[in-house]
Amino acid sequence: MPQIESNLEPTCWRDELKRTFAVPGEGWHDIEAMTLDDAALDRRFDAGWGTTDGDPFTVWTSRFVYFPWRYDGSQSVAWVSRNPDRSATKPIGGG
Repeated sequence: MPQIESNLEPTCWRDELKRTFAVPGEGWHDIEAMTLDDAALDRRFDAGWGTTDGDPFTVWTSRFVYFPWRYDGSQSVAWVSRNPDRSATKPIGGG
């Protein structure tokens, strides 16, 4: 399960998703469905250690499913293939 490091600064899911979409080469135009509304996308939270302030979400594109990833309170975005690809997914989160 790929993920990118959180920036550990106050952020919002819109910014974190933009950073994450660039890794597999996707963008906002690839979104087919999302559980966040604009207010939740733009709600600021501390992505640093020890907090879990970001709203839960799921984002679907034709290739991937994106979701919040957490390790020891640090939050970022992870993704898995939307379709079977024979890739194993590592355990999610921790701490």
